[in-house]
Amino acid sequence: MPVILTYGDSNTHGTPPMTNRIEHLRHPAGTRWPTVMQEKLGDDWTLIEEGLPGRTTIFADPLMGAHMDGTLGLRIALDSHKPIDVLTIMLGTNDTKAMFGATPEAITGGIAALLGIAMSLEMQEKHGGFKVLIICPPPVKVQGAIKDVFYGGDKKGAELPALYADLSAHWGAAFMDAGQHIEVSEVDGVHFEADAHVTLGKAVAKAVADL
Repeated sequence: MPVILTYGDSNTHGTPPMTNRIEHLRHPAGTRWPTVMQEKLGDDWTLIEEGLPGRTTIFADPLMGAHMDGTLGLRIALDSHKPIDVLTIMLGTNDTKAMFGATPEAITGGIAALLGIAMSLEMQEKHGGFKVLIICPPPVKVQGAIKDVFYGGDKKGAELPALYADLSAHWGAAFMDAGQHIEVSEVDGVHFEADAHVTLGKAVAKAVADL
């Protein structure tokens, strides 16, 4: 029975579009894209959802905590759930927050760090080998209740697909541009509506099946 670990942030966790900053909601199973993906792949697949709202590729968040650094969580997740057969990584949205001052190249460097962990000889041997799919998130829109946090993030996000694609090819990882399938919600410019989750889940299932 193949095991797939979906590693990401609030859009992997299933956070709906926010109308204020104190909401802590979640789309239900059957709507969240990882669960839609699993349904499409078939019952023989085991899904491990590992989405943490606020997670970045490599940045410790001064407001939300050092544990938002994705390199910390990835090591824990991979050691906790071994062996897996497929790892998806969809991160970079939170890296575009103005407070990090990260360039698109620096954000891509964060993905490179995650690939370095996942595709290391040590980690691959622990799992008996697993495949990696890098998913570039759709760019944010600077609007809604959290627009000040993501000031300038739209311009950074627009440059990420080409950079992620080139990096993935260099590492021998699979790549998918989520922005070719969905857009972020007009409500907060960051999170996905329910129908977008369903669309993305179907698209990721196809990309995984093609590995």
